[in-house]
Amino acid sequence: MVNKQQGNQRASGRAIQDADLQLFEHIEKNLYTAVLSDSLDELGYRDQAMRETIRPLMPDAVFAGWARTILCVDVYHIQENPYDIEIEAVDSILPGEIAVVSTGDSKRNAPWGELLSTAAMSRGARGAVIDGLVRDVRKIQALGFPVFATGIKPVDSRGRGLVIDFNVPVECQGVLVTPGDLVVADYDGVIVVPAAIVDETVQLATDKVEREDHSRAELMSGLLLRQVYDKHKVL
Repeated sequence: MVNKQQGNQRASGRAIQDADLQLFEHIEKNLYTAVLSDSLDELGYRDQAMRETIRPLMPDAVFAGWARTILCVDVYHIQENPYDIEIEAVDSILPGEIAVVSTGDSKRNAPWGELLSTAAMSRGARGAVIDGLVRDVRKIQALGFPVFATGIKPVDSRGRGLVIDFNVPVECQGVLVTPGDLVVADYDGVIVVPAAIVDETVQLATDKVEREDHSRAELMSGLLLRQVYDKHKVL
């Protein structure tokens, strides 16, 4: 597991550690967004699930990793060198990170496509969450890079959207995401775990999964839901 100090080191751009990979693998193999959401509720963090409108481009997409945030805004003219900060942002991605792109839920700009997916994947990114539209979907699917987005539109960002900053706090589909937060995504949606409570959240979720496994087995054996709930206290 990781601690708060390690979370701060991640936000400042420190490289991924073996413990990080073990954490991601544990989450992707054993946990899921619903049980993490329940654990966050228990800790008093009740607004960490992104809106239901953000969906995976591939139904089997699952990932966990640290947030590398990118901030976009809509524009209405073509700037000189419109891709400069965007290129810098993508090139800054570190292994184990998730590109979290905030657009203000733009319906005008599709800031993410095949080439950015390829670049992020080559940098060691584990996935991307786009608070807006994407394009080149068939090519992203063929690449096998997991992307979540709110929609699809075949337009370039040039003259429609501009990356103005990166690795800063952003809002993404109703959730404040800070660099170094834990981002977990599966078919149910996207959860953001603040860096300071990653250990506690993951431990609670792991314990709950164990109790759910016992509950499932007992229900299959014929016990009533009331009996099982009274024993394990999970639904």
